[in-house]
Amino acid sequence: MPAGSTILDSDFKYIDGKGNLLRSRTELSIAQMLEFLQIEYQYDYDITLKNGKKTRVDFKTDKGIIEVIDVESDITKYKELKQELSDTKVIALGHPKFSARLSELQDIILYKTQEVQTGSIFMEDQSFAFDYAHILPLVEKCSILHGHTSSVTVELVGEMKNNLLMDFGDAKKIIKEVISILDHKFFINEKYLIKEEDDQYRIAFDGPKGKFDLQVPKHTTYLLKGEATVENLSTELIKLLVPKMPKNIEAVGVYIYEGYNKGAHIISQISKI
Repeated sequence: MPAGSTILDSDFKYIDGKGNLLRSRTELSIAQMLEFLQIEYQYDYDITLKNGKKTRVDFKTDKGIIEVIDVESDITKYKELKQELSDTKVIALGHPKFSARLSELQDIILYKTQEVQTGSIFMEDQSFAFDYAHILPLVEKCSILHGHTSSVTVELVGEMKNNLLMDFGDAKKIIKEVISILDHKFFINEKYLIKEEDDQYRIAFDGPKGKFDLQVPKHTTYLLKGEATVENLSTELIKLLVPKMPKNIEAVGVYIYEGYNKGAHIISQISKI
């Protein structure tokens, strides 16, 4: 996939803080703003108009309704809402290309997105692999010490600059540096740590296969907040990647494969401070 390839809203999944799958970046921005303002909202809310017709609105709040105008049919829908819900505040967001059609209506906010493009790149490379050992005391089959060789795919999403999201060479260097931190480590939930010495950890727990009591070197042990699952390793990899990403990167996704055709995918939005 070439660097900076533009993805359409239909190709990328936008999810708000409630777990709703939104249709566009604009809808995600509205949801985030409502959450920031602590305004309770319902997404894709079904209402009945005065004429008895049932329709679905984008956002319903206690203060009114918010509609996003992305296509021609949305204009007709918005006009109907304004007419049938005369006692309810209805506001719409629309692109300037609809301005001529909407100039006679009130409560329209026009936005322009042509200068801003969301892009996505993904990185797969034979060097994106690491060997590790772990124990999952809560899973009988995996409750003994065993190891894996896992390959990694990383995807980056954000605002493109000059049709480029991020140079592949720069991204590859960062990813390899982070993966090297995890390579040839023993992963274990920190709650099983019962004693710490200068250069040793003592790990102990009762599992389905019996009691384990291990003395392990600190420099080859990686303590996790939670069980050493492939899902948690994906999250840990994202935590290490995010601080090294340029400011235009808005989300980082990681696939870690544990064996053939199985693994975990975690994607996290980067909080801008």
